[in-house]
Amino acid sequence: MHDYIKKILTARVYDVAIESPLDLMPRLSRRLNNRVLLKREDLQPVFSFKLRGAYNKISGLPRAALDKGVICASAGNHAQGVALAAQRLGVKATIVMPRTTPPIKVQAVRDRGGKTVLFGDTYDEAYQHARQLEAERGLTFIHPYDDPDVIAGNGTIGMEILRQHPDPIDAVFIAVGGGGLIAGVAAYIKFLRPEIKIIGVEPDDAASMHDALQEGQRVMLDQVGIFADGVAVRQVGEETFRLARQLVDEVIVVSTDEICAATKDIFDDTRSIAEPAGALGTAGLKKYVARTGISGANLIAINCGANINFDRLRHVAERAELGERREALLAVTIPEQPGSFRKFCNSIGKRAITEFNYRYADARQAQVFAGIQLSEGEDEKSRIIATLREAGYPVVDMSDNEMAKLHVRYMVGGHAPGIRDEILYRFQFPERPGALLKFLTGMAHGWNISLFHYRNHGSDHGRVLVGIQVPEAERPQFQQYIHALGYPFSEETANPAYRLFLDGRS
Repeated sequence: MHDYIKKILTARVYDVAIESPLDLMPRLSRRLNNRVLLKREDLQPVFSFKLRGAYNKISGLPRAALDKGVICASAGNHAQGVALAAQRLGVKATIVMPRTTPPIKVQAVRDRGGKTVLFGDTYDEAYQHARQLEAERGLTFIHPYDDPDVIAGNGTIGMEILRQHPDPIDAVFIAVGGGGLIAGVAAYIKFLRPEIKIIGVEPDDAASMHDALQEGQRVMLDQVGIFADGVAVRQVGEETFRLARQLVDEVIVVSTDEICAATKDIFDDTRSIAEPAGALGTAGLKKYVARTGISGANLIAINCGANINFDRLRHVAERAELGERREALLAVTIPEQPGSFRKFCNSIGKRAITEFNYRYADARQAQVFAGIQLSEGEDEKSRIIATLREAGYPVVDMSDNEMAKLHVRYMVGGHAPGIRDEILYRFQFPERPGALLKFLTGMAHGWNISLFHYRNHGSDHGRVLVGIQVPEAERPQFQQYIHALGYPFSEETANPAYRLFLDGRS
């Protein structure tokens, strides 16, 4: 351990890295009744901590090795860290990346002077090819985590934390992939302040360190989820596991929804967007507080990166409320008759509806996929379900149903043969409780809703698609009603998308 402390104290990282701030998270602190601080490694030049270990390793190589060049395999943050370190030191860097790597990440490496080699469809294939090129060309392989110099470079984060926060610290929460970050930070903190808990955090679909510590030996996962791609590692490093067994107090496992909720928490307090791996520390911190009931403590989470693909933000936003237990997704069966929607909404009360998906199926009953905003978590959800069942509605809780959340919610609907007199309208509802009920109250004329789709996207107005069965003779009366309603609308009955995928008229 003394060797690691010496390596960390003498590590060369500040030629390229900044001493990242340790920021208070005031909103999350108030909510959790603890003092929560965030170590901002997302503010590094490559938006990740990875340049610390990469630069420390490369800068310590002998001249002969530097002249030949370095190589690594990575599809993300390590690739950019190696490229920047090599560029700063005037060293040629070859980065082997899977062919499936998003173009934005490939270009980021090229912009920093790295030579990219696209090979294989997975990281494992890219890794094997990189080791082959290493042997053929005499290059030096820069491991992303299982190397003492890389671990020591990462350990400078622990050194900064203790310098920035000399007061008591109860626990530090650290994302775990291969283990290079937690090994380095734990080595330094546990040597100087052994009373501080070091807690790793992993996704539940890539819990390689959690499982290894339970088994007492490294394990190879059959497969890993790729939502938190920065920590999607099937087997932790040999050296990192050795250190973790000595120094890590526990590893907490979190779900995708909990990661998304933590991403929102970080945004709310810092106005920055963490990548899924970057939000792991905060997700684990929240779960630890909920499990232990700790209060008044100083808790630190490391935000290890912000390299998120823009198209992933939609998924994060969709799942954040579920991860925070602020939304319930319910499948409810209601009678297929005019007025049943209004009665159903009255049963829910004045709670905000976050989602409402329905398509006519048969003349007896209707299946509704509904999202309901919660303010009191699981207890409130249980009360809502009980109230609906007492009112005679069969209810299935879909809040933890992965298939429903990923797929089924977007597939509710389709053609419904035999529907007569259906017209289709788009509305903009004001985003406030009671807007839907106001709309439904006007349906007292016997017009039947045959299609309904709504999802809250956080704007001032909710966008709603409604199919309504209105006989031809009653269309003027219907037009008077929707004009008097005051909600912006447009008719979509002639829209080709409706004709191709939703039209159910006989």
